[in-house]
Amino acid sequence: MNTLSYKTKSANAASVERKWHVIDVEGEIVGRVASKIATVLRGKHKPDFTPHFDNGDHVIIINADKVRFTGEKLTDKVYLRHTGYPGGQRAATPRDLFAKKPERVLEMAIKGMLPKTKLGRAQIKKLHIYAGAEHPHTAQKPEELK
Repeated sequence: MNTLSYKTKSANAASVERKWHVIDVEGEIVGRVASKIATVLRGKHKPDFTPHFDNGDHVIIINADKVRFTGEKLTDKVYLRHTGYPGGQRAATPRDLFAKKPERVLEMAIKGMLPKTKLGRAQIKKLHIYAGAEHPHTAQKPEELK
């Protein structure tokens, strides 16, 4: 009888190879680009994806201040946060965030698509967002990701 033995490969710290990707998000829609970036941060684009291990790549985002929303989300969408004090609920629209910290809009969209565990907190550390077209990671030789 011909028996083939197949073994499932699980990624581990010794076998993971992290790449650096740079993405220009100028004119892109926030949710659509955020889902693609979350996939790369988790490592789901790799054939050796392991759900319980962080084998994702580093992602550099440039021109984060030039992303766009569809419809009326720029004024109607509301981000809520709480200071921790009584009556400390604060609300902001994407227009408010673009005025103060344009990187936060994409960061919050991507963070919401990652696991809410230690694994997700480790994966979000590999995200580097910049409002302009320049970034300080040229020494890592990032590849452009479409």
